[in-house]
Amino acid sequence: MPSQGLSLHVATLLTGLLECLGFAGVLFGWASLVFVFKTEHYFEDLCEPSTGLMSNATGHDDCKAQDERFSLIFTLASFMNNFMTLPTGYIFDRFKTTVARLIAIFLYTSGTLIIAFISAASASLLFLAMPMLTVGGVLFLITNLQIGNLFGKHRSTIITLYNGAYDSSSAVFLVIKLLYEQGISLRASFIFLSLCGAWHAGRTFLLMPRGHIPYPLPPSYSYGLCSGDRAVEKEQRAESRKLDLPSKELLSPKEETPGAAGLEERRSFRSCVFSRRFAWHLVWLSVIQLWHYLFIGTLNSLLTNLAGGDRALVSSYTNAFAITQFFGVLCAPWNGLLMDRLRQKYQKESRKTGSSASAAALSSAVPSLTLTSLLCVGFALCASVPVLPLQYATFILQVISRSFLYGGNAAFLTLAFPAEHFGKLYGLVMTLSAIVSLLQFPIFTLIKGPLQNNPFYVNVMLVLSSLLTFVHPFLVYRECRQEATPATTA
Repeated sequence: MPSQGLSLHVATLLTGLLECLGFAGVLFGWASLVFVFKTEHYFEDLCEPSTGLMSNATGHDDCKAQDERFSLIFTLASFMNNFMTLPTGYIFDRFKTTVARLIAIFLYTSGTLIIAFISAASASLLFLAMPMLTVGGVLFLITNLQIGNLFGKHRSTIITLYNGAYDSSSAVFLVIKLLYEQGISLRASFIFLSLCGAWHAGRTFLLMPRGHIPYPLPPSYSYGLCSGDRAVEKEQRAESRKLDLPSKELLSPKEETPGAAGLEERRSFRSCVFSRRFAWHLVWLSVIQLWHYLFIGTLNSLLTNLAGGDRALVSSYTNAFAITQFFGVLCAPWNGLLMDRLRQKYQKESRKTGSSASAAALSSAVPSLTLTSLLCVGFALCASVPVLPLQYATFILQVISRSFLYGGNAAFLTLAFPAEHFGKLYGLVMTLSAIVSLLQFPIFTLIKGPLQNNPFYVNVMLVLSSLLTFVHPFLVYRECRQEATPATTA
C-alpha cells in the first residue's frame, strides 16, 4: 500500500512537471512566435514603404506599426499573467482543484484553437487568444504547486522546480518555430496543443485531488479517481480549513521558518500593505519585471534592427534566446538553496547570541534580493549596448535574473510578513506590478516614434531606475540590524 501511494505521488509529480514545462508559461517564448507570425504576414498591412535612405538601401518597409501591434498583444497578455494571479488564486481557494483545472483547460484549449484557425486577415483575435492561453497557464501552475505538499521535507525544492519549469516552458514556442521551418504548419502545432486538453483532463481526474492537498499530509491520505474514501476527503477538508489560504502554502517555499509570524502575528493586513517594507518590495519587483517584459516583448524588433533586417540572423538569435530560456528550470532552485542555507546559518547564530529569530530569517533574503538586482543591472546594461553578439550574454543574464526574481519575491513575502497575510499580499503585489508592466507599450511607442528607433535615452533611464532596486535590500538589511541590536546589547 505504501509503495502504491509513493508511485501515485511520483506519477503526479512527474506529470505535473511535464505540464508546467510544456504548457504553463509559453507566453514568454513570444519572440519565437512573432517570427512565425511575421512570416505568415500577420499585421503586414500596417507596414508602409519607407522613404529613408537606409531603408531604400536595404529594401525593407517601415513596419513600426506592425511591431507596435505585436508589442501591444504581449503587453496585454503579460499584464493578465500577473493581474489574474489574485482572481485565479481565489478561484482555486474557493472552488478547489478540479473546478480550477477545468477552467484552465477550457481557457487554454480555446486559446490554442483560436490561434490554430486564425489567419493574417483575422490576426486581431490574438488579443483574445494570448490572454486566454496565459490565464490558463497560470491556473495550471497554481494547481500543480500543491504537489510539493506530498513530499514533506522536499516541498520547497519541488515548488521551486515547478516555478523553474514554468519559466522554461517558453521554449515550446521555439519548438513550434523550428517545426514551422521544417514544413509543419502553425495550425497543426496548435491543434496538437489543443488536443492535449484530453491529457490535462485525464490528469485532473486520475492524478489530482478534488480539493486541496493538505500540509502537513495526514496519514493514509489518498486522492484521484480511485479514492472513494469519504472519511479521508473530510479529513482533507478539515486540514485545509486550518490554513488561511491554500496559495499561502503553495506559493510559499517556507517550511519550518517562523519568519515574521512570531513577532508580527498581530499586524493587520492594512498595516502590512502601507508599510515601507512592502512599498519598496513592490518597487523592486515592478522595475525588474518591467525590464524583463519590455525585453521579451520587443526582442524581435531589437534583433531585426541590430541584424539590419537579415531574417536568417534574426532567426538564429531568436533560437538562441529561446534555448537559454529552457535552462530556467535549472537556475530557479539555486536561489531557494541560497536562502535556505543562509537562513539556517543566521538562525543558529541568533540562538547563540539571543537575537531575534525572525530578523535572522529575514536577513537570509538580503543576499538574494541584492543578487537579483545585480543580475538585472547586468542584463540591462548588456541589453542597452547595440552590439549583436553581446546579446548572447544578455540572454544568459536575463534567464538567471528572471528565475531568481519570482522565487525571491514569494520567499521574501513569507519571511517579511505574517503568514496569514501571505496569499493576499502575494496577489496584491503581483496585481500592482502588473499595472506597472503596462508601461512597456508606451515606452516601445516612444522609441519607435519620437525617438526614431533610438532607445539610448530610454535605456539610460531604465538602467538608472534599476539602480533603485538596491535600496530595497539595503533597507531590509538595516531593519534586521536594528532588530538584532537591542537583543545583543541587552
